[in-house]
Amino acid sequence: MSALSLTHKILKDHLVEPAALPAPGELIKIKIDEAFTQDATGTMCMLQLEAMGVSKVKPLSVNFVDHSMLQSGFRNPDDHQYLRTVAAKLGIIFSPPGTGICHFTNMENFVKPGMTGVGADSHTVNAGGCSAIFMGAGGYDVALAMATGMYTMPMPKVTRVNLTGKLPKNCMGMDVILKMLEIVSVKGGKGIIFEYAGPGVKTLSLTERATITNMGAEMGATTSIFPSDENTKAFLESRGRGGDYKAMSADEGASYDAEININLSEIEPLIAIYPSPGNVEKVKDHAGTKIHQVCIGSCTNSSFENIATFAETLKGKRVKVDTLLYPGSRSVAMQLADAGYIKMMFASGVRIMENGCGACIGQGGSPPSEGITLRTFNRNFPKRSGTDDAKCHLISPLVAAASALTGEITVPEAKDIAINVVPPVIDTDSFIMPDKADKSEGIVRGPNIMALPEFSPLPDVVKGEVLLKLGDNISTDDIQPAGVYLPLRSNVKEYAMQATYRLVDGTFAERAVAHRDAGGEGFIIGAENYGQGSSREHAALCPRWLGIRAVIVKSFARIHVANLVNFGIVPMTFKNPADYDKIKQGDTVSFDAKDLAGDLFLEVNGQKFPLERAFDLDVIPTLKLGGALAQFKATFKG
Repeated sequence: MSALSLTHKILKDHLVEPAALPAPGELIKIKIDEAFTQDATGTMCMLQLEAMGVSKVKPLSVNFVDHSMLQSGFRNPDDHQYLRTVAAKLGIIFSPPGTGICHFTNMENFVKPGMTGVGADSHTVNAGGCSAIFMGAGGYDVALAMATGMYTMPMPKVTRVNLTGKLPKNCMGMDVILKMLEIVSVKGGKGIIFEYAGPGVKTLSLTERATITNMGAEMGATTSIFPSDENTKAFLESRGRGGDYKAMSADEGASYDAEININLSEIEPLIAIYPSPGNVEKVKDHAGTKIHQVCIGSCTNSSFENIATFAETLKGKRVKVDTLLYPGSRSVAMQLADAGYIKMMFASGVRIMENGCGACIGQGGSPPSEGITLRTFNRNFPKRSGTDDAKCHLISPLVAAASALTGEITVPEAKDIAINVVPPVIDTDSFIMPDKADKSEGIVRGPNIMALPEFSPLPDVVKGEVLLKLGDNISTDDIQPAGVYLPLRSNVKEYAMQATYRLVDGTFAERAVAHRDAGGEGFIIGAENYGQGSSREHAALCPRWLGIRAVIVKSFARIHVANLVNFGIVPMTFKNPADYDKIKQGDTVSFDAKDLAGDLFLEVNGQKFPLERAFDLDVIPTLKLGGALAQFKATFKG
């Protein structure tokens, strides 16, 4: 048997039908050990499970509430109640508000080396720090995994990231992933699993590894993974899960599609400059820049280790700017309290926020107008902070602490920081397990929860208008913003009308509805890396409700293509990228959809532009039927 990478070992072990692994790009179907959602994606995922007629999920499944916890009105509490009651019916573990951020809490309690998983959030890849292959996916694909215990995906390429040396004392795992973004870019990881290896791996704790794999999503990667070793064992044992440990690594002599070499000793503090995680520069080159806010936490840097290091740096001093902390879980918050760090941070002027996503998705914690906020988060897209003209830069907890104390971007000192290590607090009692859930009240639906829309099949000829022409790196935040709009996620009509492309073109929804109601089909034209960012399927579902039937761009981000297909929107790319410049918003366009397996053309004012499929041939029936739910109902036999 030939030597295998760690990635290939796990994928091969999980193939539904045992066989040799195919070439990159060919579809594989794998068994899924866990599937989970969070509240921003979970309501739609659960509605889809109900529409499928599923009575009980197959793999380990969890509903986390961590995104929209502000209870300023009925919408969020109603969604949480729906998630709790539907979880009880379907056999899903429920993680109530305040328990913790899904990715971090999941790793604390459920992830084991060698597992596979999908989650309805792009940062599901966080689990790779614990030597598991977990991927972000749209809500429907997660619902399908819950229903069947299987997931279909293109076979990825595998790139070995060889780590040598040891990080300087003023650097952290965040600086490693920013270095990777500097090397790879925000779209260079598409179709790739990054497998970290080499002697430098053992110098990184499990939570630092998770920081690195978490932000693999910002490179567009399928996922990232570290080997399982003594550091993995120490983490699991500290959580009372020593029995879940097993050593896992690549075989000696395993081959890879590519290799990246990083000497950790040569890394210095880095910063991702607004408006992209890919704009990586040296902190020292921005030292002295005035700031207005610092935020620490999110799923990227919210471990006890991260926050304790931050707190020790502040010890005995006061912050000079508004400084907000979001612990990764109730367990972390209690451990910080036991170690004396909560009191220490209060004394330093830090605001202790709830254990959740919070400011990372614009749910509170917005900076002032024209302000600069430094965040240990994973994304700094325009307007994501909740303040349209603010600038967000991404940094490590050490840079966050040094800058909070000075009120300006500051290079942290390279010095030993000894943290007060106390035992973790195990918080499994916060979970509502299916066998202990109260099922007597049935599924409770608030008035904001709209029935799942049903969409018509794809016509033989799709004809309409270019309703919007967009540039590079359009994110799901641009398409379907979160923040103040997120409580509308259970009501497709309201979310579509109030939010879709609102931050790009405030007239879009009204124009799209008028075009739809007049019998026209809507088209979106875009450039490179369209659909980057989160896995939120609403960025496909809401445009589809508004009448969009085709999106044609130069290139797509991975997850968004699947979401478009799932809701019957045809994703295509320009065969000749220069043709993008020949099309303008308002053009009357059409394409012949009778044979989606054949040659495709976009006809614009009598001129034909050749197109390429961005979808796999096997999903043509899904597109023809108008979406994945219709396909499931037509073909699934239980």
